[in-house]
Amino acid sequence: MPVKWVLHWQPNAGTTVNTQILNEVSQCVESINGVKEGRWKATLTYYKPMLKEQSAAAEFPRDFLGISLPEQANKYYFIIRGQRIVCEADSTIQAIMEKLQSYKSRVALYFEGFQYQLGDFQLRVGKVVPMHAENLRGIVMEVEYLPISSLEKSHQTMEEFLDIWQDAVSKRSLPGHFMHAEPNFGEYGLGDVYTSHHTAVQYATVMAQVIATAQAVQGVRN
Repeated sequence: MPVKWVLHWQPNAGTTVNTQILNEVSQCVESINGVKEGRWKATLTYYKPMLKEQSAAAEFPRDFLGISLPEQANKYYFIIRGQRIVCEADSTIQAIMEKLQSYKSRVALYFEGFQYQLGDFQLRVGKVVPMHAENLRGIVMEVEYLPISSLEKSHQTMEEFLDIWQDAVSKRSLPGHFMHAEPNFGEYGLGDVYTSHHTAVQYATVMAQVIATAQAVQGVRN
């Protein structure tokens, strides 16, 4: 499976994400000869346990989340960041959880946007929005290097591509920049050969960053 980096938009202090930035970023991909190929969508859900007794809450993980990825439509991935656990299940697990009433969705977020081809790279740029709402929570970008599945061997090429990309974005004088915060995959028991488990862990990490940024902005306003 090709190596993928998941990045998020980090707004400058005192600013927030908006659709204008998203549009400018999409235009930026096209300005460096990215060819639009179609739409993409992923879904991330934070779960909370269905407790009969609230005193048992401490026994359950607080940051338990699931994610569905477009490239693995028949699979579902669970991540518990606190314990550094990631696992794969059949996509029917969501219906099973609902029937068992063991966990229920606390908040669900969509990642949706457009996919672009750029030589040996595939880019996906999208917005982060809550289910049943339109307010923008963040912007994410996937950078996939198609020829290589080794994290180590692709690292320099990915870094060089990101330098070119950041240079293109900086010319538009947008109030922020894309950040790549690579998780320690070894802590999750993941190796050098890239898998969908790596993607799931990256999305969990990105969402933690997006939420922290939103809370910081809210704190400044208050």
